[in-house]
Amino acid sequence: MDTTQRTDQQRSADRRRRELLEAADRVVLRDGPQASMNAIAAEAGITKPILYRHFGDKGGLYAALAKRHTDALLDSLRAALDAPAERRERVEATLDTYLAAIELRPQVYRFLMHPADGGQVGEPGFDVGKHSVPLLRRMGEELAQVIEERLDLGPGGQQLARVWGHGIVGMMHAAGDWWLGERPCSRAELVRSLADLLWGRLAAAGDKVGGPGF
Repeated sequence: MDTTQRTDQQRSADRRRRELLEAADRVVLRDGPQASMNAIAAEAGITKPILYRHFGDKGGLYAALAKRHTDALLDSLRAALDAPAERRERVEATLDTYLAAIELRPQVYRFLMHPADGGQVGEPGFDVGKHSVPLLRRMGEELAQVIEERLDLGPGGQQLARVWGHGIVGMMHAAGDWWLGERPCSRAELVRSLADLLWGRLAAAGDKVGGPGF
């Protein structure tokens, strides 16, 4: 098999994988945590064994969906952090970006972060806990890298940046989960309150010399 043929086959496989993920997304938007492999296969117009062939198992499909949505969210968070604005405005914009994302697609968020109360008979639910923690860890590491690159935190700055990165992500996740379920205040009010909590130490830290600034 020549290189051109292998490349064409890989492109075809990648395209088919994207189509299956889009079908899975449609089911998740409709069913949330109750989304099942049977429903996803039906939406894609294929049998469940074919779906397994592309993703290995239910965990493989969940991981692919999680990466798809996490990549998009991280791109949005980076854009908020890079916006030409004062530091406080960028902090609030970053918090708002996360909260807006889970508010816009709550069923996707619940699918990624909450196990179903019950699935179809004979079909176990997605093992959410196995995958949701790595998602949050990835977000924490990404934010830690941004903080370490941009803020002068003094001796031990790399470790402190990781503490802040994971702490901020944990705060956003816990507060956002509570807020999405109860809606005790507006999104803007929550953003301001969380920014107030973070602001003291963030305001005091100077920009790293030669860095892009925070």
